[in-house]
Amino acid sequence: MQKPQGDDFSLKSFPRLGNYWMGGGEKATSTYDLVEKMQYLYVRVVKAMDLPAKDITGSCDPYVEVKLGNYKGATRHFEKNKNPEFNQVFAFSKDRIQATSVEIVVKDKDLIKDDFIGKVSFDLNEVPRRVPPDSPLAPQWYRLENQKGEKSKGEIMLAVWMGTQADEAFAEAWHSEAANVGGDGVANLRSKVYLSPKLWYLRVNVIEAQDLQASDKGRFPNLTVRAIIGGQALRTKPAQLRTASPLWNEDLMFVVAEPFEDQLILAVEDRVEPNKDEILGKAAIPLQSVEKRLDYRAVASKWFHLEKHGGGGGEGEKKETKFAGRIHVRICFDGGYHVLDESTHYSSDLRPSARQLWKPSIGVLELGILSAQGLVPIKAKDGRGCTDAYCVAKYGHKWVRTRTIFGSFSPKWNEQYHWEVYDPCTVVTIGVFDNSQLQDKNAKDTRIGKVRIRLSTLETDRVYTHSYPLLMLHPSGLKKMGELQIAVRFAYSSLLNLMHVYAQPLLPKMHYLHPLSVAQLDHLRHQATHIVSSRLARAEPPLRKEVVEYMLDVDSHMWSMRKSKANFFRVVGVLGGLIAMARWFEQVRHWKNPVTTVLIHVLFVILVLYPELILPTAFLYPFIVGVFYFRYRPRRPPHMDTRLSYAETVHPDELDEEFDSFPSSRPMDIVRMRYDRLRSVAGKVQTVVGDLATQGERLQALLSWRDPRATGLFLTFCLLAAVVLYVTPFSVVILLGGLYYLRHPKFRSKLPSPLLNFFRRLPARTDSML
Repeated sequence: MQKPQGDDFSLKSFPRLGNYWMGGGEKATSTYDLVEKMQYLYVRVVKAMDLPAKDITGSCDPYVEVKLGNYKGATRHFEKNKNPEFNQVFAFSKDRIQATSVEIVVKDKDLIKDDFIGKVSFDLNEVPRRVPPDSPLAPQWYRLENQKGEKSKGEIMLAVWMGTQADEAFAEAWHSEAANVGGDGVANLRSKVYLSPKLWYLRVNVIEAQDLQASDKGRFPNLTVRAIIGGQALRTKPAQLRTASPLWNEDLMFVVAEPFEDQLILAVEDRVEPNKDEILGKAAIPLQSVEKRLDYRAVASKWFHLEKHGGGGGEGEKKETKFAGRIHVRICFDGGYHVLDESTHYSSDLRPSARQLWKPSIGVLELGILSAQGLVPIKAKDGRGCTDAYCVAKYGHKWVRTRTIFGSFSPKWNEQYHWEVYDPCTVVTIGVFDNSQLQDKNAKDTRIGKVRIRLSTLETDRVYTHSYPLLMLHPSGLKKMGELQIAVRFAYSSLLNLMHVYAQPLLPKMHYLHPLSVAQLDHLRHQATHIVSSRLARAEPPLRKEVVEYMLDVDSHMWSMRKSKANFFRVVGVLGGLIAMARWFEQVRHWKNPVTTVLIHVLFVILVLYPELILPTAFLYPFIVGVFYFRYRPRRPPHMDTRLSYAETVHPDELDEEFDSFPSSRPMDIVRMRYDRLRSVAGKVQTVVGDLATQGERLQALLSWRDPRATGLFLTFCLLAAVVLYVTPFSVVILLGGLYYLRHPKFRSKLPSPLLNFFRRLPARTDSML
C-alpha cells in the first residue's frame, strides 16, 4: 500500500475568527466570543384570529407561509380552525438574503389549490435588531391585507427582528438552509443538547434459599439463581450444598439507569439436563425500593417469597400462583463507584454516581464549533454526491449536536457550548457525521471523523483555534474526510483547587478500597454503553445509536494487528530514552569521549566524598532538564497521529481483518491464515513474557536452594560482603566500585562478568513446564 502524504494529516492554525477576536487570546464581550458572528432574520409566527371562511362548510384550514426572495418556509396547517396557534420561528441567513422585504402569507389548505387569506409585509431596513442578553422582542397583532394591499378580515400575531446565532430562538428555528427539507425531517436538522442517563451499579448479593420444591425428589438438585434486569442476565455458580436449602453467597453486578423502570427478577433454576433448566420459583423486586449507599457499609438483607405459576383449568383461565419457597438476598445501589461508559483512555467524567459525593467544579470548558472544509461526498442525490454534515460533542453527561447543514462540503455552524469541569485530566470528543435520515429513516448516519482534546494539555484561559484533519480508516486504507475548525478554551477558577485535584485519586475511592475485577468492568462497561445508546436513541430527535457508540469507542477492545504494532512501537518509544541513556553511559565507560568520561569521574568522586549532595543533585537534574525543554513545549493540542497509529503503511489484509465482523465472515482459508499469523505474533509475546518470568525466578532461586551449590555460593558471598562492608567505610566501597566499573577498556575483558555468568546459570521453573 502506498504511503499517503503526511502533510495532508497535519494540524493547522488559523489566527482570526471574524470580528470577535482581539488578538492575544483576549475575551470579547459577547457570550459567543469563540465563533464568528452570523446574522439571521427571525420571524416568529405566534397565532392568528378571526380568519375568514374559505370552504363551503364555512370554515378554513389555515397555515402560514413565510417568503423571503427564493426561500419559503411554512407552518403546519390546522383543520377547521379560525383561531390557530402556530408558535413557530423561521430563521433566514443574512448571507443568502436577496430581497428587500419579507412576506408572511396566511393560506387555506386545499386539495387542488391553496386559497389566499391575507398577508403582512415588512421592509428589511425597518426590522429592529436584537442583541442578547436583551429580552426577546414582544410579538404584536397585525391586520391582514389582501393582494391589493387593502386591509381585510383576520389578524396575525408576529415578531420580526434581526439577530445572531446567540439568539434563544436559534436552536428551535426553521432555517433557510433546509428550505428543501419538509415534514419531520426539519426536526432532525436542529441543534440539540442531550443528557446521558444517570447510571448506577446495582449489587445483588444472593445468599441462600429455603423450602425449595424440586419436581424430581429422587435426585440431588443442581441449583443456580438467574438475575434479570431488562436485557441483562447473570447467573450464580451452582450451590455449594445440593439440598432444598442451598447456599450461594455470591455477588452479581448490574448497570441500571434512572428513572428505574425495570424490575429485578430472581429465578431459582434446577439443572435437570445438560441443556435444560427447570424454574423452581421467581421473585420480582421493584428497583424503586432498593437502598442506595455511598460507601461499603453493610446493607440489611431481606427474604423474598418465590412464586411458581401453574397451569389453569382451561383456556382463558388465569394461571395459578403457588408458593415455591423463599430467597435471601442483599440488594443495594453502590453510589460510591463511577460507572464507566467510555473508554478509560478517553474518559470525560470520573465522578461517582451519588451526587452527594460530587465536589465543586474547578473550571469551565468552552467549545466553539466553527466550520468544516473539504468534506468528501458521502451519498448521492440527484445524480451527484452530497454531504449533510453535523457535529456531536461530548463531555461529561452533556452531549451537544449542532444543526445539520444541508448539501454543503464546507458547512459553517458557528455554535458555541460550555461545560463545567471537575477534573482537568479528562477528554472532550467532537465527532462529525453525515445525516442520512433525510433520505431514509432506517439508514445509519455515516462517520466522517472525530477529534479528541485532553484538557490538561491546554494552557489556562488561552483560546486554541486549529483546523483538525478528519481521518477515517476504511477497508481500502486511511482516508482524509475533510478538516474541522474548532476553538477551545479552558479556564479554572482557582489554581490551588486545580493543583489539589492532581493529588487526588483518578477514580472514586471505592474503586481502590473494594475494586471490581477487570472482567467485571469490561462487562459492566458494555452494559452501560448499551443503556446510554438506547436512552439517547429514544430522545426527540434521536441521537442515533451508531453515533453514540462511535463517540464512546465501543469497539476499541477488538483485536487489530495494526493496533498491536502501534502499541509495540509505543513501548519501544517509551524505552527509547532509557536505551539511549544506557548507550551513552556505555560510551562513557569505553572512553569514546575522554573529556566527558573524565568529567563523569570527577562528578562521581564528588558525590561519593560528599554524599549529602546526592539527593539534591538527583532532584536538580530533572529541574534543569525541564526548564531547558520549556521553550520546546507543545504549542498545539494533540491530534490524531497517523504514524503513531500505524495507519499510513498498514497492510491491506490487516485492514480487512480489522473491519471483519465478529465472529468472522471470511472464508476458512483466510481465517486459517490469520489464525496462523496471530499464533506467530502471540508466540513472540509468549517468548518475551517467558524471558521476563525466567529472570524473576532466577532471583528467587538465589535463596530457594533449588540449586544447593549456587545458593551456598551466594550465601558465602553475602557473608563475606557483610564482613567487608562492616569494616570498610561505605564511601570507600562505592568509590572503588564506581572507579572499577568506569575503568578504561584496556583493563576490561570482553567476556561477561563472573556475577552475570553466575546469575545466568541459576535455575528457573522452565524445567517443570510441559
